[in-house]
Amino acid sequence: MYNFVPTLRPGVVSRSITAENPTGAKGAGGRSASSLGPGRKGRPCVNLAPGETTQLAEIEGSGRLTHLWFTMPDHTDAVGFVLRDLVLRAYWDGEETPSVEAPIGDFFCCGAGTRALVTSAPITGAPTGGMNCYFPMPFASSARVTVTSEHPVEIGGFFYQIDYELSEDVPPDTGRFHAQWRRQNPTTIGTDYTIVDGVRGRGAYVGTFLSVTALERYWWGEGEVKFFLDGDDEFPTICGTGTEDYAGGAWAFQDQLSSTVEPHVLTFSAPYSGFPQYATRDTSQQAVYATAMAPVHSMYRWHLPDPIRFERDLRVTVQQIGQVGADLFERSDDVSSVAYWYQIEPHAPFPSFPSRLERRPR
Repeated sequence: MYNFVPTLRPGVVSRSITAENPTGAKGAGGRSASSLGPGRKGRPCVNLAPGETTQLAEIEGSGRLTHLWFTMPDHTDAVGFVLRDLVLRAYWDGEETPSVEAPIGDFFCCGAGTRALVTSAPITGAPTGGMNCYFPMPFASSARVTVTSEHPVEIGGFFYQIDYELSEDVPPDTGRFHAQWRRQNPTTIGTDYTIVDGVRGRGAYVGTFLSVTALERYWWGEGEVKFFLDGDDEFPTICGTGTEDYAGGAWAFQDQLSSTVEPHVLTFSAPYSGFPQYATRDTSQQAVYATAMAPVHSMYRWHLPDPIRFERDLRVTVQQIGQVGADLFERSDDVSSVAYWYQIEPHAPFPSFPSRLERRPR
């Protein structure tokens, strides 16, 4: 998946789209004028009006996106959750329905509408709000990337850079990148939460971002992550041992196992797995002062060295099981997720995307 030594084939060229060079044209970067004159940082960003879909990139030809970078201010949080109000979509090869559809924050592993520091191979969340994606996104004839603002006021200062390569060498068996966001608020007692379903065709599953807002007491993460492959019905081919285990952790992400000393939850961020977000206090501008809130736990697992391959279909779920003492119990929480995978097109249409109110964090 990641080969950091470039193959120096003839005809492969690098391009980049920003607000100053919205077409990515050769020799067209940084021409806008500022008070310092032409070519001196004249148009570094765009504004996003409420209800407006902004086309960030429209690329003709074949190649692949290699890097996405976005940032925007948080100053409008007093009237909403910017990271849930902006919806990122991407379309490959002239398709009418998106292959990528997710709130911009969740796509970059920021759960519940709040920012997180993430240090992983394909996704990086940097101070103070720089969001990076390094998943390669190939296309054969065209690529289109948009952002839709459902924020109630104008977002002044949306910065972006989309780096890509143009190349005539895109083999026909090259999978297209997909990402799909889901949420269930609250989950149904005794029913597994669906991370993704309805995937049809040949492909490889490469990652999960999972965010759990705990609505009940006690430990929430005994649920096993299941991969139903190629006709699996009641039972999956691949089944894990627990939610925190799937994210590379263990024993409830605690700093110690003790019956006499109260343990503390520790976050971590690694190349292929992490638990970067644990919050029990609301520090957003809506809260004015930090107030207690339902605990938010966000984690990721990238299957880049170990992709989950499927030939015909794929479904991924996670159980909603808690534990107190030695007793397991079925529980209900506010769960959201992003599934990331590659597949041969065409893809099945995604479920109807939830409204802004349906996406609003607790």
